[in-house]
Amino acid sequence: MSGIPKPRGDDARNPAVLFAALGDHKRLWLVSRLCQGGPTSITRLAAGARITRQAVTKHLRVMEHAGLVRSSRLGRERVWQLEQLRLEEARRYLKQISAAWDEALERLRALVEQ
Repeated sequence: MSGIPKPRGDDARNPAVLFAALGDHKRLWLVSRLCQGGPTSITRLAAGARITRQAVTKHLRVMEHAGLVRSSRLGRERVWQLEQLRLEEARRYLKQISAAWDEALERLRALVEQ
């Protein structure tokens, strides 16, 4: 996997940590909200959702540990935004896995058709 760091335990750069963070439907929903709305506060992320601000905070912390989001202060609020490079890293992993599966299926097809 060229250009992608090798996993090291519970290191935040570990792809397992990345995909574990993306493996929860509420965190995927938060990623979607941040993709659509850009940087925003926990209050806005929780607004109109069936999730408390405390739960949003918990999920954002998991995502922060995985390198998916970061926060900054804007006045009295903490604003959260996606880390685009980390999302791109996830996309590269999935692309590599997909290519490996395509190759394996092509080998199987060639073997069956012999």
